[in-house]
Amino acid sequence: MALIDQLARLERRFLEIESLLQQPSISGNAFEFRKLSKEHSELSETIAAFRSLKSVEKQITDTEQLVAEASPDFIELANAELVDLRKQRVQMEHELRILLLPKDANDSRNVFLEIRAGAGGDEAGLFAGQLFRMYSRFCERNGYRIELISMNENELGGVKEVIALVSGENVYRTFKYESGVHRVQRVPATESQGRVHTSTVTVAVLPEVEDVEVNINESDLRIDTFRAGGAGGQHVNRTDSAVRITHMPSGLVVVCQDERSQIKNRSKAMKVLQAKLFEMAQAEQEKAFAAERKLQVGRGDRSERIRTYNFPQSRVSDHRINHTTHAIQDFMEGDIGDMLSRLSAFDQEQLLKEQAERELG
Repeated sequence: MALIDQLARLERRFLEIESLLQQPSISGNAFEFRKLSKEHSELSETIAAFRSLKSVEKQITDTEQLVAEASPDFIELANAELVDLRKQRVQMEHELRILLLPKDANDSRNVFLEIRAGAGGDEAGLFAGQLFRMYSRFCERNGYRIELISMNENELGGVKEVIALVSGENVYRTFKYESGVHRVQRVPATESQGRVHTSTVTVAVLPEVEDVEVNINESDLRIDTFRAGGAGGQHVNRTDSAVRITHMPSGLVVVCQDERSQIKNRSKAMKVLQAKLFEMAQAEQEKAFAAERKLQVGRGDRSERIRTYNFPQSRVSDHRINHTTHAIQDFMEGDIGDMLSRLSAFDQEQLLKEQAERELG
């Protein structure tokens, strides 16, 4: 059986790594030790699931033997147990196939979360601010750290654009399906006739990258400094601490004014620029792949309308998976984990289907 053979090979590798990690020559080599420890950690969940499957397989074999030898009084009971064990085996094999799917190389990275007001004027800005608050609450609930990079506010307390760095374990894996257009339908505070308006906000999730992964030529950059605006007390308009970096070949512009230090703002802005250039390079590489994945949930496509927040009907609907929740207030307070889990599960199921089609074809 191909699945069992593949799992058996992984288990042999897992045991080999465990042996290597105990050798003095490896424990004394920090680079090799970290590399092997990471591989060991990545395999551990799959190997644990495989060992559970083997335990169930043994129980099935033992129960089948019991059925063959049991007296008539015990056959019905043994058969019932056999049915349950076989159902467990099917479920475990399905879960293992998911664990064996190719991993997204970016899953373990931190992300830059970029939220921009779209169509709808001030109302779009207000909702952009609420989305940022929603993601911030979700981060607080789940132990992620969220650090503001830049925020451009409007006069009504909303935001035109906000960029934040989210740090933690497997952050990109959690947030990657949030990229796209988020649509809100509600009666704005400024609407005197009580009419429902539709506005949009764009969310982008950019994986954080290391300096060595994106080569930026300093001669391609125009760096401007200016006085920070918005909240900030006496610091505002007294020092040119805000930084604007323009990458001339691509036309990308990044602004950071959150820190009081110009050096820190420049460092943060460069990190965001690297992430944007990395995203552009990845988008080019993945065009052909994305064309093949007709059923993908649309991660990374900023132009795709992915979700609608309808306040009069208290519902949030994700259009990629046709799932709706009628607890919009809880959702806006950061209770978005179930939606994110459903998106991930949907994507995994599509990958499994595509894999099965390739194997048959």
